[in-house]
Amino acid sequence: MAQIKLTSVPFNGTPEQEAKLRAGLQSLKGTNGPLMPALQLAQEIYGYLPIEVQKIVAEEMGVSLEKIFGISTFYAQFTLSPKGKYEVAVCLGTACYVKGSGDIYDELQRQLGIGGGECTPDREFSLTATRCIGCCGLAPVLTVNGDVYGKLVTKDVAGIIAKYKA
Repeated sequence: MAQIKLTSVPFNGTPEQEAKLRAGLQSLKGTNGPLMPALQLAQEIYGYLPIEVQKIVAEEMGVSLEKIFGISTFYAQFTLSPKGKYEVAVCLGTACYVKGSGDIYDELQRQLGIGGGECTPDREFSLTATRCIGCCGLAPVLTVNGDVYGKLVTKDVAGIIAKYKA
């Protein structure tokens, strides 16, 4: 059974965000199929769906937290972890993996001090693994907010991270 990793970044929602969410959820009550729009609204406001936000949605919509968690973890559009200012994605598709993207991914985890699917405590960087992004001729590749870096070796990682820290 796959494990779901919850974020270790502290939740720091504001009273204004909560008020906006609760008001938006009130407008969804009584509509058909309100849970997906409710979670989309919550993620739009907070950027992700921490358990604290899921509890608010469950309470306001009159459903169990388990139901909200099930939807939040089933659909790929939802994330339980915050995203960093710089979203780093490493392709682990076949061509990239064969050419060393697994080592690139490991090096990023080491240098950023986070695991896959996590965000640095300062919310500057988040790291995810992706499948083929269509740049097989440049394998192995990673992207940072859509900027593509190809034909990488592990020693390239420090320079790429430094560019975004500057």
